[in-house]
Amino acid sequence: MPTPAEYLADVSLFALLDEQERTALAERVDHTQMPKGTVVFNAGDPGAECYVVKSGKVEIFFRNDTGDRIVLETAGPGEYFGEISLLDGGPRTASAVVLEDLDALVVDRGDLDELFRIKPHAAMDLLAATGKRLRETTKLLRHTASRNVNVELADTRSLALKVADWISAFSGSMEFLYLHLAGFSVWIALNVRPLAAWRLGGFDPFPFGLLTMAVSLEAIFLSVFVLLSQNRQVERDRVRNDIEYDVNLKAELEIAHLHEKVDHLHGELLARLDAMDRARRPAPDRLREEARDALG
Repeated sequence: MPTPAEYLADVSLFALLDEQERTALAERVDHTQMPKGTVVFNAGDPGAECYVVKSGKVEIFFRNDTGDRIVLETAGPGEYFGEISLLDGGPRTASAVVLEDLDALVVDRGDLDELFRIKPHAAMDLLAATGKRLRETTKLLRHTASRNVNVELADTRSLALKVADWISAFSGSMEFLYLHLAGFSVWIALNVRPLAAWRLGGFDPFPFGLLTMAVSLEAIFLSVFVLLSQNRQVERDRVRNDIEYDVNLKAELEIAHLHEKVDHLHGELLARLDAMDRARRPAPDRLREEARDALG
């Protein structure tokens, strides 16, 4: 059975450590087991440990501002999760739930502190592995563009819906009108004198009952196809409205983030200007002002 040090050797976060460093870390890690369906942690929970999966699967996800469930990854054997809180000691940035019975190693900040005390160079190896993980996450987020409503619905159509869309589009075209004008003209001409006496004519004499029935049946079928296409249009409009809401919300959040950055830069600028102003003042004036500040 593989030892904890051998498990850590296959984990990218600790792969750059040498054998002595991994052995030193493996001597301090804990072991945990969780059944399927267990919530390992929720976003916002305090945490200072990382989990290395020996067996089982864990889904890492979060919910965005629109309430959508965004799955970041599914950690399997040899993979790890929860490393952000391990490194900075802050709250969890995502939630984790066990998909298959979990058997994992637990690495906490105390283990890393002891490792860095013994092997200071191990810190650079962990930073390199963390930087690689952040690059992959940035690449993933960069490609989360807004959805295209036509792409969202195009691949979900059945053959009947594709035919309904085509018929609905064709029935509203000028070609459809010209085709019917030509057909009606030929039909009526063949059933009135003098062509009614021809061997190919006279099959539907005035008042053209057969033509009336054919047109009525056509109207019934066309109305059904048009209604099917309209229902799809309603669904398309609903998706479009959802996408527009997502886009507007993203724009609003980005503007809010820009305001925060500008306010932060403005505060830093004022602080630097104040420091420069204090440095340029004569020493007696600066001392008097510092004394006034100290006295309140």
